[in-house]
Amino acid sequence: MEQLRKKIPGEEFDYLTLLDALANYAAPRDRISSLLRQGAIIRVKKGLYVFGDDIRRKPICRELFANLIYGPSYLSLNYALQYHGLIPERVTTLTSVTTGRSRLFDTPLGRFEYRMIPLSAFRTGMDSVALEDGRSFLIAIPEKALADKLLCERGIGIRGRRELQRYLEEELRIDPVDLSRLDPARLDEIAGHCGNLRVTLLARLVRQLRHVRKGDVHA
Repeated sequence: MEQLRKKIPGEEFDYLTLLDALANYAAPRDRISSLLRQGAIIRVKKGLYVFGDDIRRKPICRELFANLIYGPSYLSLNYALQYHGLIPERVTTLTSVTTGRSRLFDTPLGRFEYRMIPLSAFRTGMDSVALEDGRSFLIAIPEKALADKLLCERGIGIRGRRELQRYLEEELRIDPVDLSRLDPARLDEIAGHCGNLRVTLLARLVRQLRHVRKGDVHA
């Protein structure tokens, strides 16, 4: 195992990396099966693996796996809203948006959910978060995470600003002060890509809340 760990320094790796690391074995596929039975490596999804608990050197980055399990994708929706501190609930499912069809994966690392959005909306509002080892994962900026939530939700019946504000504050439990700190210019840009009434209303609402907050500061 020491040799395998030298060849694969990270905790997450794919099938080709594993095959290459076991190239000196006469039957590398048989060795992989043996490692899986021993729990030395764990298959997260076909072609994607992590080291088992006993030989793992550092915590697994589930956010990185969210980008790898199904793509193209980046973290968004409830998980990103929690990540950015906009909603109070603890979110265990890693939620992402994708241009492919919506999918759900239950894995040894937890549940990964992917919701489809239009390509034009997908192309904007993502950020890259760097890890200590030089790798990175993609996640929606706060404005885009909230826009994606509105874009993907069904049956919430939002037709005006008051209905939107009620949904954001009562259903999602987002603090109005946190809403007012979002960037309306970014939301305008995102709304232009989404072509969705709810996202357009969100940009207008944030602008109004910012105006009220500034008025309170100068009062």
